[in-house]
Amino acid sequence: LIFFRSNTQLRKIKMTLTVCVGASGSGKTTFLNDVYKSHKCTYIRQYHNLRPYIKVSAIPNFDPRKLPYWDIYERENKANSIIVGGTIAGQFMAGLSGGQRKLLIFELIFQRTAPQSDLLIVLDEPFAGVTDDFVPFITDRLNEMRKKHNILLVTNDHVDTLKKMADNTVTVSAIDRTKVKINDREGVDRNLALISMSIGDNYAYSTNNNDLKFFTDVEFSANGGIPGIAGFTTFAFGLFLLTFWNSQPGSEALVLIAAGMISYFSVNPYLLQLVDWRIFMIEEAEALLHSSKSMNKLLKTNLTVLLILMISSTQFGIMQAVIDTLSGVDMYFAILFDNASLMLAPICLGLYTNLSLQAVQILGAFPFLMMIFFSTTFSPGAGVDGLKNLRYLFSRYYLFCMTPSVDIMMEGCPESNNLLYLILSSLLIVFIFLTVIGGMALRSKLQKKKHSESKRQSMMTMEYAELQVELFGEKALKKLKHIGSNVDLKSLESSVRSKSMEDDGTSSDEPVTVGDETV
Repeated sequence: LIFFRSNTQLRKIKMTLTVCVGASGSGKTTFLNDVYKSHKCTYIRQYHNLRPYIKVSAIPNFDPRKLPYWDIYERENKANSIIVGGTIAGQFMAGLSGGQRKLLIFELIFQRTAPQSDLLIVLDEPFAGVTDDFVPFITDRLNEMRKKHNILLVTNDHVDTLKKMADNTVTVSAIDRTKVKINDREGVDRNLALISMSIGDNYAYSTNNNDLKFFTDVEFSANGGIPGIAGFTTFAFGLFLLTFWNSQPGSEALVLIAAGMISYFSVNPYLLQLVDWRIFMIEEAEALLHSSKSMNKLLKTNLTVLLILMISSTQFGIMQAVIDTLSGVDMYFAILFDNASLMLAPICLGLYTNLSLQAVQILGAFPFLMMIFFSTTFSPGAGVDGLKNLRYLFSRYYLFCMTPSVDIMMEGCPESNNLLYLILSSLLIVFIFLTVIGGMALRSKLQKKKHSESKRQSMMTMEYAELQVELFGEKALKKLKHIGSNVDLKSLESSVRSKSMEDDGTSSDEPVTVGDETV
């Protein structure tokens, strides 16, 4: 067996449990956030979110019977219907309590990570909101996970119990946030401590058809939003059919604008939910609920676009019933892409940025506002010369060039390829968004490259090597050897072992293994 010294106690080499402590406001959660940004790890926040309309029994590759409270729902015959519960987009959904959700996420992490090893699992306040009778369940799970994984957690509850369990203690201070204390080592540079917190691998999630089925089951569930949108759309277009029935030629523009507004307001509640959906979905991925944030965003995008397609098709069909001068394949695609031009911005901003709901609402409404101001469809022939040329950037302008009774009022309508120009202009916001996001991604990549180089230089120092050995023992020495550390690993291990033997009054002449070598 190989032994190493940690915090003046000789212990057998194994995975570690590290507890981060400190006064309220000292930056414990901030420390965990920075660890998450610096390492490949599984991170559970203090108030971690899951979409509240998820059925617990529908979570793929998860056995809810392991939950300490699940027998209650089995006795009440609710095991197949109970949902996660909580609030999303201002709508509360009754389900599990806050403490039960905490235990659900904790057990989910436990089951997901059980087949793998050498992971870094970061937990922020795992006992918050959990009653004392469930504390033994969490501590038992922690002891099981620490056999195979490195665990870093923050807690204000049961501190003494956890400190006794812990292999290492990180103490952060509200007075000097540039330094931390690790075990008995005072004044450790915070940035160096951050990069020293892990030697583990990233969780490997194997994607399968269960993830696609899970997405479909959840999003098409009664509380997933789709049934509500379908109901409202049916109601609104039903009223439209009754009130616009037998519209006369010459009123095409009014019919078109009214039907378009109904389509916009029908899909808008679903678009407003995207921001909360994105936040919840990202936290679900952090909790290993599903395989990929990118895949789920793509699936949600496809679902939203499909919803727009179906509502636009409904609009076109109802319009045929109330007036017979807005027909044809070209008109169908013109209506579809004109609607898309107003609805694609909230999709892009809501799913693929980190903007707040208010920012997404404001920026997502810009295409609609700019269409009113610059397309000249609300003010044919009016406007300042030169500024009126901006009309060519808006699909609504080309749509009105195709609309009977108002086409003759539009200035400079194309003699050909009108539908092509309409489609291209409707996708302008997507082209602009992709350009901006691409530029930001390139900038981020360059910054990460610069940060990685700085991080690698810090990892070559003796202080980093000492911290790694203090925290992780022999496994740290293997990592240091793997990254090509410049420090003398044999001397480092020998000095640590000698100190350990001195404290125990034993000899340090016996050989010790470092990687594949004997010291």
